[in-house]
Amino acid sequence: MHTLLGVDVGGTFTDLVYHDGRDIRIFKLLSTKANPAEALLAGMAALAVAPGTVVSHGTTVATNAVLEHKGARTALITTAGFRDILAIGRQTRPALYRLAFAPRWVPVPDALRFEVEERVAADGQVLIPLDEKTAAAVLDAVVAAGAEALAVCLLFAFANPAHEQAIGRLAAQRGLSVSLSSAILPEFREFERTSTTVLNAYVSPLMTRYLDALEAGLAQRETAAGHPLWIMQSSGGILDAATARREAVRTLLSGPAAGVAGAFHVARLAGYDHVITFDMGGTSTDVSLADGTIRRTAEGEIEGWPVRVPMLDIHTVGAGGGSMAWVDAAGVLRVGPASAGSEPGPACYGRGGRDFTVTDANLLLGRLHPAHFLGGRMTLDREAAEAAARPLAARLGLSVVELAEGVVRIADAAMEQAIRVISVARGFDPRGFTLVPFGGAGPMHALTLAAALGIGRVLVPRHPGVLSALGLTLADFTVDVSRTVMRPLNAMTADDLQAVLAPVLAQARRALADQGFTDDALHLEPALDLRYRGQSFELTVSADDGDPVAAAGRFHAAHRQRYGYARPEVPVELVNVRVTGRGRRVKPELPRVPPAPSPDPALARVGETQLRAEDEWITAPVYERARLRFGHRLFGPALVVQEDATTVLLPDWQAEVDPWGNLAVTR
Repeated sequence: MHTLLGVDVGGTFTDLVYHDGRDIRIFKLLSTKANPAEALLAGMAALAVAPGTVVSHGTTVATNAVLEHKGARTALITTAGFRDILAIGRQTRPALYRLAFAPRWVPVPDALRFEVEERVAADGQVLIPLDEKTAAAVLDAVVAAGAEALAVCLLFAFANPAHEQAIGRLAAQRGLSVSLSSAILPEFREFERTSTTVLNAYVSPLMTRYLDALEAGLAQRETAAGHPLWIMQSSGGILDAATARREAVRTLLSGPAAGVAGAFHVARLAGYDHVITFDMGGTSTDVSLADGTIRRTAEGEIEGWPVRVPMLDIHTVGAGGGSMAWVDAAGVLRVGPASAGSEPGPACYGRGGRDFTVTDANLLLGRLHPAHFLGGRMTLDREAAEAAARPLAARLGLSVVELAEGVVRIADAAMEQAIRVISVARGFDPRGFTLVPFGGAGPMHALTLAAALGIGRVLVPRHPGVLSALGLTLADFTVDVSRTVMRPLNAMTADDLQAVLAPVLAQARRALADQGFTDDALHLEPALDLRYRGQSFELTVSADDGDPVAAAGRFHAAHRQRYGYARPEVPVELVNVRVTGRGRRVKPELPRVPPAPSPDPALARVGETQLRAEDEWITAPVYERARLRFGHRLFGPALVVQEDATTVLLPDWQAEVDPWGNLAVTR
C-alpha cells in the first residue's frame, strides 16, 4: 500500500494524519496564517513522512479569500444587456423590515463588468454570431482595467458553449486566468451560474499560487515524487491539483467536507449510519446529518452568493474554541463570530492574546487540563485566561466563573440551533440519531448539546481532533458532471432517460480514466434534479436504476419528507441530470485496540481535577485516552485527555470503549 498523508489546514490548528502502510500516526500544530504551507511542511518533518507519500490536503484558501474579500481582481463578460446581473441578483432583501442597510459586497465592481454582442437561443441555436474583433477589443479593455482574472457567462452558454470558448481562447492569449460558465456550471439559472463562475475566477489565481508554493515545498522534501497532490473538494471527494487550480470554487468547503466524510466512515464502521456530525474547531462549528448516507446539495452559498457546485450539506456557525466574548451596545454578552485564530490565539495559549474566548472559558471551568493540552507540548496559562476575563466580568457584574459559564452557554446555544437547522427544520428527529463530535473542541461540548436535543448516544472517535485529516486519507477521487435537460419526466421511457444520461456518464468516465482509474475502480452515480411542473426549486434523487417511474416515486417521497406533502397527480419535470464519478482508491484500515483485562479503567487514570458541572465544582478523574482499551467503562464526571482533543464526561453519562477505540457514550 502507498503511504498516505491527510492534512487539514484550519484557522487555528493544522492537523496531520499519516498512514505509513502499517500504523496511523497523528500530529497537530498551530497554523501559520501568513503561509499555511509552512505549518504543513513542519508537520511532515515532525512525522518523518516517507518520500513518495500521497498527500491529500484540505484547504481554506478559497474560503478565506471570499470571506475576507481578498481574491483576485476579477472582470466579467456577459451577453449585451446582462452586465448588471450580479447587482440585480434575485432581488431578495436579507432583512425584510430594515429600512436602511449596507449594500452587499460584490466580487466584480461595476467598472469591471463588460458586454459583448452575441445571442444564443435556449435550444442552442445561434441568433447573433459573436464578432471576434469586437470581443478582442473588449478583452483589451479588460486588460487595461487591471483585471487578473476573467469570468465569462453568456446567455444559454450551457446549451451552446461556442461563443464562450472563443472568448476564452482570446483571453488566454492575453495572459488572463479565465473561467467559462459552460465549463464551471453548464446549468440554467443565469444569476446562480454567473455567481458561481465569478467566484471561481475570483479565487483561482490565489489557489494557483498557493498550490505552486506547496508543490515546490513538497518537491524540496522529495515527498511528492511520482505521486500527485490531492485536494479535498466540497463534495467530499478529492481532485487533482491541476483541476483545483482551474476549478477552485469546488474547494470552498474543503476542510469541513473532509470531516464529515471521516466521521461517517468511523461511525458506520462502529455500526451507526444515522448520525449528526458536529465539528467544533478553533474558528467555527460545522454540522451535518447523514440518514444512512451523506447528504449532498447543489444549493450552497458563501457571503450571500450562491455556489451551485455539488457540496456536502453542511451548516456553519461562527462558534469555535477561539470565538471571542464581547458586550454589545445594549450591554448583552455575545460570543463570536470573530475568532482569535492561531495568532495570537486564546489568552490561555500565552501568545499575547488578550481577548476572552470559549477555550479560555473551558479552561476556567475545568473542562481543559492545563498540563494535558496538545500532548503536553503546550501548557495552558490559567492566569492569563482569568486576566482576559476580568474586564468583561466587571462590566457585567459577574464573577470570572459566572462569565465563563455564560460564554459556554451562549456558544452551546448557537451550536444547538445549528443542529436544529439541519435536523428538525428538515423533517428529522435528532433523537433518532447518534451525535459524532470531533474537532479540537467538539468532545468538550457534545454531551451538553446531546442533552438539549434529546440525543441518547454520542460516539467520540478515537482521534477526534484530527478527524478531518483522517477523512482526507479515506476519500475517493471524485468528478461531478451536470447538464440541464428541461423535459417532462412522465413522458420519458427508460431508453429516453438513458439517452439523456449517456453523454454525462461518458464524460465522468473519461475524466476518471484520465487520472489512471481502471474500469474496476470506477463507480458512477447518476442522479436527477426533479420538480413538480410550475415549481421554481428542485430535489435531487438517485437514478441508479435508470427507471423514470421509480425516480418519480423517489421524488414524491423526498418531497413529502422535506416539505410535509407530495402531489403524485402533478406532472414531474426533469431539470438537470447529474453524475458523480468515483475513482476508488485503497483506504487504510483503522486499527483496533486490544481488549481490556477488565472494565475498570484504573490503569488509564492519570490524576484528577475540579470540573464545573451543574453549577457546582465536582472532583473528577482524568484518564489518558491512549491507555484506554476495548471494553473499558468510564462514568461521569470525568475528563479524557489526548494529544488532539479533550472529552468531557458529565454526570449521569457513561462511556464504553469499542473495538476501534471510540468512546460510545450513553445517558
